[in-house]
Amino acid sequence: MHTGLKITAFAAAVAATFGTAYGVGSGIGDVTADERPAAAQHGHEEKGPAKDAGGEEGADGGGHGGHAEEAAPASDVIPGGLQVSERGYTLDLEKDRLARKTGEIRFTIRKDATGKPVTSYKTEHGKELHLIVASRDLTAYRHLHPVRAADGTWSTPVSLPGAGDYRVFADFTPRGEEEGLTLGAGLGVAGTYAPAPLPEHATTARVADGYEVRVDGELKAGAASELTLSVSKDGKPVTDLQPYLGAYGHLVALRSGDLAYLHVHPHDGKPGPGVSFTATAPSAGTYRLFLDFKHDGEVRTAAFTVHAA
Repeated sequence: MHTGLKITAFAAAVAATFGTAYGVGSGIGDVTADERPAAAQHGHEEKGPAKDAGGEEGADGGGHGGHAEEAAPASDVIPGGLQVSERGYTLDLEKDRLARKTGEIRFTIRKDATGKPVTSYKTEHGKELHLIVASRDLTAYRHLHPVRAADGTWSTPVSLPGAGDYRVFADFTPRGEEEGLTLGAGLGVAGTYAPAPLPEHATTARVADGYEVRVDGELKAGAASELTLSVSKDGKPVTDLQPYLGAYGHLVALRSGDLAYLHVHPHDGKPGPGVSFTATAPSAGTYRLFLDFKHDGEVRTAAFTVHAA
């Protein structure tokens, strides 16, 4: 597990949408997941929103979700994704601004000691590197799996919902390192942009095609707590979730305010309908959770706004 909220999943699946997901409360989630085969080993700081049908995840929402800057208790949980450089590695975006909402993201992970691109990675959950793009207002989200060229350059197409402020997160483990890293950098899309309010807290997320995900439990700051998610379709429990990247479900958590990041995959579990995991928030405040699962051949994502007391 990488730095960030400590979340250990130990049941089955979690919810997602391959295309547009209907988010929490009055919000609508623009969420998609990348299922393009990872073409084998071929291979600045904040900007905002997202949705695509070619291999990403996104979420959109309305309403107000709370305050991320509340006083936080002491905690040994260290958030990830807040730095472009860490532990001797740097995320080097070729361009930190796109002229339009559809384009290509190209980047290199460099070893600071030499400046040379990293070309050898550990495979985790079926991929050498997981790339997340989220809007600054946390209403848009993409989960991408870029292709690496022989020289260490990564690239992937991206389609975002519009102009704005986005943040790119690279989640990876260089070969030879014991622990993984999550590095973050800003990405802007040119054009007129008005940030959306964060969707309200809610315990149920409605997803396209009749799917619904319910969350039971409360997130706590500086203390472990258990959350259980239940996936249903047309009112009936889903018990035949399909593996996606080697697991029944995946979770990304982003803290409102600074977008502190965590990408978590569940451990062994049953193919639904419920998934349980233990979470420790690094601070009090508001968090946006993006939950992915695969069913009937499609990856879907549900987005939740939750508060850590």
